[in-house]
Amino acid sequence: MRARAKKFKIALLCGGPSLERGISLNSARSVLDHLGGEDIEITPFYFDQKKRVYKISKAQLYSNTPSDFDFKLHSSAIFLSKLNFLKELRKCDIAFPVMHGLFGEEGKIQEILEKNNIPFVASSSRACRLAFNKFYANKFLQKKGFYILPSILLKKGDNSNKKQITDFFHKHNISRAIMKPAHGGSSIGVFSVNTVQKAYAQTNFIFNRGIDRQVVVEPFAKGREFTVIVFQNMKNEPVALIPTEIETSYKNDQIFDFRKKYLPTHGTFYHQPPRFSNVQIRAIQNQAEKIFNHLKMSDFARLDGWLLDDRNIWFSDINPLSGLEQNSLYFQQGARIGFSHQDLLRYVTRNACRRHGLIFPKNNFFNKKKKPVHILLGGGNSERQVSLMSGTNVWLKLRKSKIYQPKPYLLDFRNNVWELPYALILNHTVEEILLMTKSAKKIIKKLKLLEKRIHTRLGVSKKDFYEPFFLPRRYSLQRFIKKSPFIFLGLHGSPGEDGTIQAMLEKANVKYNGSPPDVSKLCMNKFATGQVVRRLNILGVQTAFQKVLHVSKIKNTKETWQKLVHDLGTSSLIVKPLSDGCSSGIMRLFDYKDLAKYIFFVKKEIDCIPAGSFQNQKEIVEMPSKKIHELLFENFIKTDVVEIRGTKLRHIHKTGWLEITCGVIGNMKNKKLHVLNPSITISEGEVLSVEEKFQGGTGVNITPPPENIVSKKILQKTKGLIGRVAKGLNISGYARIDAFMNIKTSEISIIEVNTLPGLTPSTVLYQQALAEPKPIYPRQFLEMIIANKNY
Repeated sequence: MRARAKKFKIALLCGGPSLERGISLNSARSVLDHLGGEDIEITPFYFDQKKRVYKISKAQLYSNTPSDFDFKLHSSAIFLSKLNFLKELRKCDIAFPVMHGLFGEEGKIQEILEKNNIPFVASSSRACRLAFNKFYANKFLQKKGFYILPSILLKKGDNSNKKQITDFFHKHNISRAIMKPAHGGSSIGVFSVNTVQKAYAQTNFIFNRGIDRQVVVEPFAKGREFTVIVFQNMKNEPVALIPTEIETSYKNDQIFDFRKKYLPTHGTFYHQPPRFSNVQIRAIQNQAEKIFNHLKMSDFARLDGWLLDDRNIWFSDINPLSGLEQNSLYFQQGARIGFSHQDLLRYVTRNACRRHGLIFPKNNFFNKKKKPVHILLGGGNSERQVSLMSGTNVWLKLRKSKIYQPKPYLLDFRNNVWELPYALILNHTVEEILLMTKSAKKIIKKLKLLEKRIHTRLGVSKKDFYEPFFLPRRYSLQRFIKKSPFIFLGLHGSPGEDGTIQAMLEKANVKYNGSPPDVSKLCMNKFATGQVVRRLNILGVQTAFQKVLHVSKIKNTKETWQKLVHDLGTSSLIVKPLSDGCSSGIMRLFDYKDLAKYIFFVKKEIDCIPAGSFQNQKEIVEMPSKKIHELLFENFIKTDVVEIRGTKLRHIHKTGWLEITCGVIGNMKNKKLHVLNPSITISEGEVLSVEEKFQGGTGVNITPPPENIVSKKILQKTKGLIGRVAKGLNISGYARIDAFMNIKTSEISIIEVNTLPGLTPSTVLYQQALAEPKPIYPRQFLEMIIANKNY
């Protein structure tokens, strides 16, 4: 075996030409956060859409999407020729590809690595080629004796496509079918259809959008959906983990799509372990392991499938490189058998090293006594899922802190607080977690039966590493506060952001992050915040024209509309619940009919407004969980057009106004607030959606604003105004201020102030902190937030 250098070096390969390159960025971020350490050095390499390679900074992995930096790669990264790329790879011990979809999972990057004798993690080029084409993988499984559903393969330019679809529908008596790219991932470009005409239309959509040149058509599966992770042990044997059952609505042609997979929503529920019998679980595991062997896969893979109503098991998708987002099914299934994120990634990488004759570093645990930090997340409002993402990320980041020892706690709908095991925190929704707390005894009993066999076959014991699945412990909010030395509020919206909990903490003399009760209460009310900002009378600072109306007082929507547009001096309006978070219920209205429709949704107290209900509304809009009594109306501010086209940033002047978001953080030395560089926020619809703000791989933020759009002089003036607003509002610790800025005059118009802004894995605050002259990395940023409270 080859002796290793002092630091083990890993080349992290991400990006690529596929539509899943945003997910690739999420996966790369997880590897960097949880595999990197004092004994392991990770160097990221990024492939753009044309498969050109760049050596990028670690900071760029914290971008929300590749589009955040694609346009500036020439100045912010090092372009590498093929020869120089190989030279860089040879400086590393092993490569870890995390590119999903084309190029990354079809065997192309693996082929390059194999030809140049570069060791790498995961399956060979041959295995990837066999697994990746959904049609041919299905046929391969059929030849090996596995049950499959019938399917056909359509090719771009084939004039017989419509006839093939018609014949397929008639032959198999199909009332509902699934159309999907033959070479795509498991969610992008996948459609459910119920007629030949719709099937043909979606086929052409996939072809015309350049998603793929081949389309697979198959009957809609009737049964229960699942996914299972398979690892390879030290004897090169496959070991399937405990499958996850996916419960979601399939009504009205719904499927387990990109949004359901990557943004927590109450519309999807993960059962882990599944509600299958132990016999069925073993059958799924056995078949998954056989497939792994037949394909000659290595290290790990994810297999998606169905336990059909006729009790057959069908594996519909084989993913050579499973997504590694922080709360992905990969990490969820690992956590159910006691593995942390670090444990899983080290196990996989160690096995890959063993295959290639490399010595991987031993586990280097840091046991110094640290200050306890209790992280409170969840809650019962419409922003509870974003809070779960924020709080979970804070907890996972601080686990590597040398100063603080974090422990997560969930606030439920009745203000009870739950101390939770590692595995439950990784569930996608608050509702899932709470249901799991009720059935925890049954889960523990079932896990004990299943995990022992897996541990034995993986060749690990609880002495090696173990995150126990203990019974969740419930506390009253008051008792939780009493036992906590420091509480990190990962809550958004009421009661965590409106001063209620802050007042309780002040009374109990418990330290916490963020602003005091009065400031929190003020900033939670968008109208009151606007009034105070106007009273500050800061030259160059304004707010939108605003009006508050009680929902019960809006009787005649036509008259109300006419009065609102007259009083606010606008032709279209922005409406938002008066006291809720920064994304809930926000909509642009164009006429009185839109207003009537919005009021209808409000009075129905629906969970979310369906996509397409309003003009340019591309995604569902989550609504507040509590009854809305008052609505805030504002004039719509038309902004310049800033868009990314490929690798080009385009700015079209319209009004000189741009929407920005800007973080502020306290400085321990001089006790002053430091203003970070703002980000230009780009939305696809009329307002920024919750996806664009918090879902990794979605939504573009440009940090800092490029000089060809905003001059240094204007930028400094704008930052100065943001600082004066923060000071005038008595912001403490940190906050995020959303505003419009005028790129000619530096004037700003305040939208809102978030005293507990989102801290999800790709939040814009991290990007802004990393854009400082001396970059502040996420864990350091979180430590600063806590240290600012003298803890």
